[in-house]
Amino acid sequence: MSTAWLSWQVARRAVAAQVVLALAFLVLGAAFFKAQVVDHQRFATESASNRLRAIPLPAPRGEILDRNGLLIAENVPGFTIRLLASREDSLRAVLARLDALIPWDTVDAEDVVARWQGARYQPALVYGSGDPQIVAILEEHRATLPGLVIQAEPRRRYPAGAGVAHLIGYVSEVNQTDLDRGSFPGARAGELVGKIGLEHRYDSLLRGRTGIRYVEVTARGHTVRDQVSGMLRPEAGTTIRTTIDLPLQQFIDSMWRADLPDKRGAMLAMTPDGQILAYYAWPAFDPNDFIGGITTANYRALTSDPARPLYDRVARGKYPPASPFKLAIAAMGLKRGLVTMDTRMPVPCTGGFQFGSRRFKCWKRDGGHGSLDLTGAIATSCDVYFYQLGLKLGREAIFEDARAYGLDVPTGIDVDNEGDPTFPVQVKDYINSKGVSFWSGGEVLNLSIGQGMNAQTLVSMTSFYAAMAGDGIRRAPYLVRRPLGTPQFSLGLTEEQLQGLRQAMSDVVTRGTAAASGGRDLEVAGKTGTGQVTGQKDIGWFIAFAPLSAPKIVVGIAVEEGEHGSTVAKYVVKAIRRYLLGPDTTAVQRPVEINVTEDLTPDSTDAAAADTTGGTR
Repeated sequence: MSTAWLSWQVARRAVAAQVVLALAFLVLGAAFFKAQVVDHQRFATESASNRLRAIPLPAPRGEILDRNGLLIAENVPGFTIRLLASREDSLRAVLARLDALIPWDTVDAEDVVARWQGARYQPALVYGSGDPQIVAILEEHRATLPGLVIQAEPRRRYPAGAGVAHLIGYVSEVNQTDLDRGSFPGARAGELVGKIGLEHRYDSLLRGRTGIRYVEVTARGHTVRDQVSGMLRPEAGTTIRTTIDLPLQQFIDSMWRADLPDKRGAMLAMTPDGQILAYYAWPAFDPNDFIGGITTANYRALTSDPARPLYDRVARGKYPPASPFKLAIAAMGLKRGLVTMDTRMPVPCTGGFQFGSRRFKCWKRDGGHGSLDLTGAIATSCDVYFYQLGLKLGREAIFEDARAYGLDVPTGIDVDNEGDPTFPVQVKDYINSKGVSFWSGGEVLNLSIGQGMNAQTLVSMTSFYAAMAGDGIRRAPYLVRRPLGTPQFSLGLTEEQLQGLRQAMSDVVTRGTAAASGGRDLEVAGKTGTGQVTGQKDIGWFIAFAPLSAPKIVVGIAVEEGEHGSTVAKYVVKAIRRYLLGPDTTAVQRPVEINVTEDLTPDSTDAAAADTTGGTR
């Protein structure tokens, strides 16, 4: 039985339907309004992020110049090749196509994937230094390489190559560990940062500010448009001027390669007030090899090389300072009024010195040096004289003055990871280092000739000699600027005492242990030394300055592999000659008859290890 709708019922139902429809349209209208008006910016941004990809525009790093404006590190045009990808499998597929197209330059797929995983919405670096031939091939096959981004970028270049390796360091892409630690404030994934050397120390100045450009891509990662409006231009880094004399640096590099290619060591030149003129360590590496990313195999070869080419022997290498340390003992004696330059010791040198039940030898065992004053003891490097001077000082005075001279702490040079010198500024340091319960009386004698528990860096010893060549104040050496707050150490000597030490060091060159160095005409003053470590080859030292009347340059060298002070002195003189007289005078020098005046027999001078000890030169 059907029921007829009354008119009022139809009207009521019609009104209800209209209300429902109105409410539905009202809700939909509100939703559309919210999406189109209220949330317009958010959806527009999401849409843009789906079709636009931000590509970093690296800023040109600031140039690094020497003291005269010559380029040590510069920027040259280059290309980078990167890949955008939404998934790892698609990224690997494109990398496989790249390998097929460029079989002579295989891509390390795992490295690229690791970079992509660290920043998935940025293009992953594939080739950091794109060869034009590779760029041409990839442009030709762009249609088969979704996500390909080829970008012109400034590339770092070091014209002097390995000659400035430990000075300048290198740049590399910042890794996730660095970002997590905050090692490079403001750096983003994919940016190049300095890793060691000046590139690292002054990275915040050199890096500049990265820009951004946008490319339009499809959902599959294919590039639709390579350039979209809204680019943020990069800001170049700050150029820094160093104290380095690049021609001198390059001369030292060429000299070492020619004369000491198989020897490990370092050479440092500075002005008496601490401006570094040359900073050189060997063996070295070519920082240009890191441009665009060094391969894992090549980096492993560097880190596994027993010669340690990445090791900075200027500021980190620690060696027994040997006879160059005798000048510190002499300064202590003069400062305390225990000796003058004319003072002779009670026991003349007969080739050794009896101390208790032990006989401590002088390097000149056959007859010894006889009776000497302080000037003569420095000139001939007589160990017996300094054994007795050390005993006059005593351990507490030596400890106190070593602290006063800063010989137990880093110099404060503006490089990273400077090594700490080793020196027992209190008895417990000695006991802890030796693993004994008492102080060995012979240790004072060892310390007095630069042996025993005494290891110094080249920069530490050279800066000490710079103080003697200057006004008697030891200041932190520097490459760009002296770090704020670095302490100064006074040697506590009068000008007359400083002049006496300088004259004695001049005698080293004119008639003493460096007489074969050829530095007489330059008024070179310095001190040779042969550092000895039980079970290891000797270390040859020579630290000198010139001219004697008004020192302008201080140069130190430390050579491993069984060298001796008298045989390495000539290299320091060559560097001094190059700096003072210019390039035309280094090639033409009168022959020098090598007349070694030091005993070359390696002996241990560790009193705790043997009763019979040998001296240092």
